[in-house]
Amino acid sequence: MSKKEVVAPIAERIPKELRIHKDLRIDDYYWLNERENPKVLAYLNDEINYYKTLTAHTDKFQENLFEEMKGRIKEDDESVPYKKNGYYYITRYEIGKQYPVYTRKKGSLEAEEKVLIDVNELAKGHDYYALTGLNVNGSNNVVAFGIDTVSRRQYDLRFKDLETEEFYPEIIKNTTGGTAWANDHKTVFYTIKDPVTLRSDKIYKHVLGTPASEDKLIFEEKDEAFWTFVYKSKSKNFIIIGSYSTLSTEYRYLDANDPNGKFKTIQVREKELEYSIAHYESDFYILTNKDGANNFKLMKTPLTHTSKEHWTDVIAHREDTLLEDISIFKDFLVLEERNNGLNKIRIRKWDGSNDYYLPFDEETYSASVYNNPEFDTNTIRYSYNSLTTPNSVIDFNIEDNSKEIQKEQEVLGGKFDKENYASERIWAPTRDGKKVAISLVYNKSFTINKDTPLLLYAYGSYGSIVSDRFSTVRLSLLDRGFVYAVAHVRGGEYLGRSWYDDGKMFAKKNTFCDFIDAAKHVIKMDYTSAAHLYAEGGSAGGLLVGAVVNMNPELFNGILAAVPFVDVVTTMLDESIPLTTGEFDEWGNPKHKDSYDYMLSYSPYDNVQKHDYPHMLVTTGLHDSQVQYFEPAKWVAKLRTNKTDNNQLYLYTNMDTGHGGASGRFDALKEVVRDYVFLFDLEGIRD
Repeated sequence: MSKKEVVAPIAERIPKELRIHKDLRIDDYYWLNERENPKVLAYLNDEINYYKTLTAHTDKFQENLFEEMKGRIKEDDESVPYKKNGYYYITRYEIGKQYPVYTRKKGSLEAEEKVLIDVNELAKGHDYYALTGLNVNGSNNVVAFGIDTVSRRQYDLRFKDLETEEFYPEIIKNTTGGTAWANDHKTVFYTIKDPVTLRSDKIYKHVLGTPASEDKLIFEEKDEAFWTFVYKSKSKNFIIIGSYSTLSTEYRYLDANDPNGKFKTIQVREKELEYSIAHYESDFYILTNKDGANNFKLMKTPLTHTSKEHWTDVIAHREDTLLEDISIFKDFLVLEERNNGLNKIRIRKWDGSNDYYLPFDEETYSASVYNNPEFDTNTIRYSYNSLTTPNSVIDFNIEDNSKEIQKEQEVLGGKFDKENYASERIWAPTRDGKKVAISLVYNKSFTINKDTPLLLYAYGSYGSIVSDRFSTVRLSLLDRGFVYAVAHVRGGEYLGRSWYDDGKMFAKKNTFCDFIDAAKHVIKMDYTSAAHLYAEGGSAGGLLVGAVVNMNPELFNGILAAVPFVDVVTTMLDESIPLTTGEFDEWGNPKHKDSYDYMLSYSPYDNVQKHDYPHMLVTTGLHDSQVQYFEPAKWVAKLRTNKTDNNQLYLYTNMDTGHGGASGRFDALKEVVRDYVFLFDLEGIRD
């Protein structure tokens, strides 16, 4: 059968009237949200078969590309050991196996290795298996962890006796997977999710070895705009419960030696007051936006008087520097900052004898403090990489300023040489007078001009920053002549908190316009042309590319949209859908007419038009808990009946996974291969 004889699936049109604010919308594909409806599953499978039929000629290429990507991975790899409470902890992978093995050694790295959890064994018989929250108690004899076999991020909490190797009988359902052990080493605090909205809304207390039915409710977050979580302070002195929404936070604390005591509130929640806490000696250190500190500042307050009127400045607010995070140690403080889009790691001794930044030399890079559970140490561990430099884990001694590379990511296959690649950062002017940074990486052996294929990626929501990181799989793009680029658009915090604020709510369209202006700039500068430009975005980044192809489809030859949030208005009107109530301060609440009108003006699904669209590959997961599968399914169905071109349009639903895709490290590679081969095929690249 030739391609011309293959008929694209056409979803049945069953009009549903949606009315609010005296406005009527007709949704022909609303019925696709009926997850258990056999017609829905049949349609999704028809789309899968359509994709497989029309891309069958790439099957061999996909197999070869998978082996190429897999060949760069050190299969028998292991992490840098980190020390915690007298043990060295190591995560390792074994040849041919999909999942990690978690191990530890007592006292020294020469000691006998003991396996905590072999995820490969637990995952047998499951198409999807995710383990999270691995947490050993203070007496080192029990480990807690969460498992998800559906990909809805609803974790079963389990406990394993590390001396007998036996699992405790209790299984606690529908948790976040995280835990906080009290100092009696048998009482554990955990978070439960609402079974419908998946909002984490309750903190329970469990005593090891007792039935879960006897667990006590400690805290319930009743405000549907807030989520809650629990953890233990690095000092091991406190159990801390946090509540958060987009613009407000609140914390409670309990003496970890008194698990049956009462939690105390540090500072009651206030709208637009955000803070987080860390404990050091007789104070809580508070990272906050108090007093208009848009880029955040560091304050402290005595344990005896924690409300905000007692907070005093430690690190003042700076207009040009975003204070992202802090790490507290016995003799020094580490600050993670961002200036002009670039990471900075600052070390400040408590006694004031030293205050300096670690030196980083590349034009664009990513650096972050990395896994430092020990409190009494003179060494900090951080990770460093860039678009051209594989990741390194480095130990830095604050006493003599020496550094030691503990591990450098190996790129196998014998072909990689970082000197063959170049990265740069350019700035694109926007229509309203701003400048958007674009990070690019490419193989220097290819001449860059208007015929060069370029993949432009962005996210642009929640303040999330797309770090300029190294990727072994991306080499398959670069070595076939592609330029890879990241547009640091508004909606993220790349240029500080104001960069985020100017890309959400009633400024959301700035995110889309920034991306379009970045696309126009790389075309103008002859990095590519519209005939060879591709856009990629996932989740809220899928919203981005969905809006962009309605606004300026002529700029792109192809689109990769992964788990795209494209039915904005209908989703945000449905408070039974996960994430909705907690995100009104990000997108707006369409129950308010001004928000409704603005969101409706850009929602990709509502703005599908009768015009030409680029080639598009849209992917989703049936069990997605964050962007429900029916959003991309409805979008593709509507695009099919409206687009006026003959370009490719595919919907691929992974029937076994959710928002994060496949759980195994090799299965995840296959998803990247699928996306890359879609691009290669459009460029006529066959091997």
